[in-house]
Amino acid sequence: MSEDLLAAGTVCWRRVPTPAGEQLLVLLIHRTKQRDVSFPKGKLDPGESMPQAAVRETLEETGLRVSLGVMLGTIHYDLNGGSRRKTVQYWAAEVTGAAALASTFTPNGEVQALEWVPAAEARARLSYRADRELYDVFLRLAEHDLLDTCTVTLLRHAKAEPRGADTPEDHLRALTVAGQQQAQILVPILEAFGPKRIRSSTARRCLETVAPLATHLGSRVRATKALSQDFWDAGDLADTRRLMGKIVKQGKNTVICSHRPVLPDLARELVLATGSVPGDYLAAAAALPPAGFSVFHISRTRPGAGILAVETYPLKH
Repeated sequence: MSEDLLAAGTVCWRRVPTPAGEQLLVLLIHRTKQRDVSFPKGKLDPGESMPQAAVRETLEETGLRVSLGVMLGTIHYDLNGGSRRKTVQYWAAEVTGAAALASTFTPNGEVQALEWVPAAEARARLSYRADRELYDVFLRLAEHDLLDTCTVTLLRHAKAEPRGADTPEDHLRALTVAGQQQAQILVPILEAFGPKRIRSSTARRCLETVAPLATHLGSRVRATKALSQDFWDAGDLADTRRLMGKIVKQGKNTVICSHRPVLPDLARELVLATGSVPGDYLAAAAALPPAGFSVFHISRTRPGAGILAVETYPLKH
């Protein structure tokens, strides 16, 4: 069997007011050639990540600009009688009122129509069993009021110069040329998750890692000693714990750039702040290569419900 065909998509949702309160709606697309009903999705462009593709394909097929919420899962199915396999990764994605009004969708050769359907009715409308099974994950989150999520992204700084005669102080080490390239590559992938705040260690290599993202978003970087390796080396992490608790309480999508030895403790503080169950997944999420990152999905309104999902990048696409 040849290499998997990779694709990514979203289950778009929104809440609209009704006389009885609010109603949860889900977006279905009616595809022109296939004559089926599904969710927005599409193949990855060369060199593109799954998150980038999910956001881009949603915009191209529906005219809606979205940021990714919690990952719902991955669908696998055979193509051409089993000669090739397709893998599709899906995220929940809230559509704001402003985004809905700004949609530029018109019927075309790929998508014939868009339809906002009450969440309870959408499952029966889907053409494929795999889509229905994925949608069951979405429905379980909705049932427990866990769709409205925020992300805390733990990012290890990009590749830096080694300590030497020119930089005897660790916190002054700069990014290498390769590290600078990694920092640029990170921008569209991290942007897919809709970051609102950027926090960083005070070390130069961390600040340089998030600088391109901050410039692209027009955001400032909040440099914090409590995220630095020098602070971690001192052994008193009380300020770090307070900071992570504050980030969870604020409920804003936040990117945190720090150092390899510090990341496991940052992950553990997220567990404590959300009442989550610790496990091996934490070690995997913190064992990041230079410029690697893990996205922790947390309920914005019910953070005590625990960490809902963790994604670690770079993935092996």
